[in-house]
Amino acid sequence: MRHAGAVPHLTAWRRRAPGLLLTALVAVLALALNRAVPVVSALLVAILVGVLLRNLRLVPAAAEDGVRYSARTVLRLGVVLLGLQLSVPEVVGLGWGALAVIVVTVAGTWTLTLLLGRLLRVPATLTLLMATGTAICGASAVAAMAAVAGTAGREREEDVDAAATTAVAAVTIFGTAAMLAMPPLAAALALDAHATGVWLGAGIHEVGQVVAAGGLVGEAVLATAVLTKLGRVVLLAPLVAGVSYARSRRARMEAERLAAVESADAVLAGSAPPHHDAARPPLVPAFVVGFLVLVAVRSLLPVPAGVLEAVQSASTFLLTVAMVALGAGVNVRALLTRGGPALLLGLASSVVAAGLSLGGALLLR
Repeated sequence: MRHAGAVPHLTAWRRRAPGLLLTALVAVLALALNRAVPVVSALLVAILVGVLLRNLRLVPAAAEDGVRYSARTVLRLGVVLLGLQLSVPEVVGLGWGALAVIVVTVAGTWTLTLLLGRLLRVPATLTLLMATGTAICGASAVAAMAAVAGTAGREREEDVDAAATTAVAAVTIFGTAAMLAMPPLAAALALDAHATGVWLGAGIHEVGQVVAAGGLVGEAVLATAVLTKLGRVVLLAPLVAGVSYARSRRARMEAERLAAVESADAVLAGSAPPHHDAARPPLVPAFVVGFLVLVAVRSLLPVPAGVLEAVQSASTFLLTVAMVALGAGVNVRALLTRGGPALLLGLASSVVAAGLSLGGALLLR
């Protein structure tokens, strides 16, 4: 006997298929370009192609459901799989000095970026996403924070998507600049291998950019840089969970205040108070819980190298698919309106991250 919900479920997947195929195809092409020219970020290519597709009106109406699904569900799955790359014992093995550099860089970059965003009058959601992307791990962190950015109920989905696209573009551009500039600067400053690895891992945004920069210097630097970078990524879950909790709590308090006002007005008018039974957002998003579960699995259990490699490839692919979808949600005219201050904020935030991490690396010599 066929389940009653099978047909609607199948119909939903049929609606999503064209958009999923479109975003997947662009992702494959972006990853192929990155493989041929490693300095070219697949995530940036994906998001730019998405922007072009939308603004040249090349996204078919039949693809809209799948594009939206890619920008949300596929994105969250990619972030969850990122957790299996993180082994807490390996990160702790860097030593307390390196861990202190990681914490100070992440906390200082995030806080100062929020303050700079206010001074530059950059929209609050865009500032939050820029701070998270620069402080943690570039586009992946922007995507994770974008998933909870609307939980206070004030931001529209399209506004969050546009802010995410702007933030991803900025952190990718300046992360690429840091990837090219920091290795020769480390040599000019005569940093040893450990200090160089810590600086690269703490000051460059994307994991892939850190790998490329570390590889330019040497194997010893590369190993330290990647572990330092993953130490920053470990902080993604608590940061996103904390923001989600704060925004969900604020949303509930606002809903309760409005309900009390409506009830009082109804009583004064001699009618029955309205019944409020709105769904509340979760205090901690499910994808953050999934991310932490996979971090625990990697930290506590032996995971075969083949599995790690396959999951890493899957995570990269899913996040690239999501970037295509985020780009396809952007109106270029609106992007250009906010682009100047946002790029300035991205530059300032990147300089802060590089400066704080350099200060820590110099102390490690």
